[in-house]
Amino acid sequence: MGTPTDKTRFDGRAADELRPVTIETDFTEAPEASVLITMGKTRVLCSASVEDSVPRWMRDAEPAKGWVTAEYSMIPGATAPRFRRERRGAGGRTREIERLVGRSLRAVCDLEKLPGHTIWLDCDVLQADGGTRTAAITGAFVALALACGRLVERGAIAEMPIRQSLAAISCGVIGEQVLLDLPYEEDSKADVDMNVVMTGDGRFVEVQGTGEESTYSHAELLAMLELAGKGIAELSAAQQAALPQEPIYAKLFKKA
Repeated sequence: MGTPTDKTRFDGRAADELRPVTIETDFTEAPEASVLITMGKTRVLCSASVEDSVPRWMRDAEPAKGWVTAEYSMIPGATAPRFRRERRGAGGRTREIERLVGRSLRAVCDLEKLPGHTIWLDCDVLQADGGTRTAAITGAFVALALACGRLVERGAIAEMPIRQSLAAISCGVIGEQVLLDLPYEEDSKADVDMNVVMTGDGRFVEVQGTGEESTYSHAELLAMLELAGKGIAELSAAQQAALPQEPIYAKLFKKA
């Protein structure tokens, strides 16, 4: 197995280097918060909308709780050739990604601090070049944090319900080289593809690792997790820089 810095890649990056990342907040005006996240050529619009109710199955819960959930969609022109849009939530891949985004965000939330409210995170892929689900999680966290902060500011909830920051990144193995943040050019030919969701203080939320007509060793697994941790730390810094520089947001990025 090669080391993470053996050689540069087709786009000139080192093996352990993220694609260029930008996070633009309040990209649209209608939702409580919105974020446009760009990772290389992948662009995802993440919108947070607040509903003053909870799912029926939660209404009699004691103590009262709120809910955080997600929807994911890819617009028809996000890929070439044209992607045929599925009805929201209809396709298996769409459902899988929605569930991943939703449960990842809930993992860092205290839902008892969001009583009576549901926050919907709509993740719409505007342009796809690999890593759309990980970009969706990373951007949706920023939108969720902004929405929750604004609920606190106007007195709708008493305190921030988010415990810690959250981000996600892909990594994989091509040949003998372990790589971070795979665009489609690499993802489509990877021997191993992995998506890692982590908190900003280094705890794992989910690890999805699959051999594509291949297997991977314990050493390669550890190398991918190490690269993912490096990438998550850099994404956390970008998230923090994108959010208002106020204590209510700063505390989300404190290390353990």
